[in-house]
Amino acid sequence: MSPKVVLLDIEGTVCPISFVKDVLFPYALAALPGVLETQWDSPEFAQYRDAFPKEHAVTPAALADHVKDLMARDVKISYLKSLQGYLWDRGYKNGELKAPLFPDVAPKFDSWRRQNVEIMIYSSGSVPAQKLCFGYTSSDPSNLLPYIADFFDTVNAGPKMESTSYEKIAAKHPEHPPAEWLFLSDNVKEIEAARAAGMQSYIVERPGNAELSEEARKQHRVIRSFDELSE
Repeated sequence: MSPKVVLLDIEGTVCPISFVKDVLFPYALAALPGVLETQWDSPEFAQYRDAFPKEHAVTPAALADHVKDLMARDVKISYLKSLQGYLWDRGYKNGELKAPLFPDVAPKFDSWRRQNVEIMIYSSGSVPAQKLCFGYTSSDPSNLLPYIADFFDTVNAGPKMESTSYEKIAAKHPEHPPAEWLFLSDNVKEIEAARAAGMQSYIVERPGNAELSEEARKQHRVIRSFDELSE
């Protein structure tokens, strides 16, 4: 069945994993001290500070240490993701950051739109961070937000390795039953969770991604480019 909705992961699917680990993470860590120093008591920053566990939000130093620890361990937790999105916001808007999308992504977005296929995003990064990623890209056009119908993260949908999260996403758009959805990700467990929820799901194998097992290759369709998807 041709999909009516394409649900996309970001890291390792539409852009290199290295962009997150080698560019976005260091940028957030570098920007954090200045933000803590100048905005600790500001109403704008309060929502991000107060989302942290109380013991880690007592002082700027305590919060900074906790952030460094979480990021060193690549812990995917909502309050950290929200803070990261806030820190990245100024980097994208002042031109220091651009999401380096794989070259097949933007043309495929245009192709899907011409076919009336809806594009939606599901990432562990916060929805605001997702919108920055697609609003400031290396593609032409740079802003791909007009192509995207909806955004999901671990806050509004749930953990990406649980089938109930995909069921929740599909339930928000009841005009499209799960069988009409295609989920694309580099993560095998996410692919399996989406399939358990009734969605079509393929593994995306990009340069820099973790090596896939032979078992994964046998059990799932693997694509290396969105160009491999039929028109």
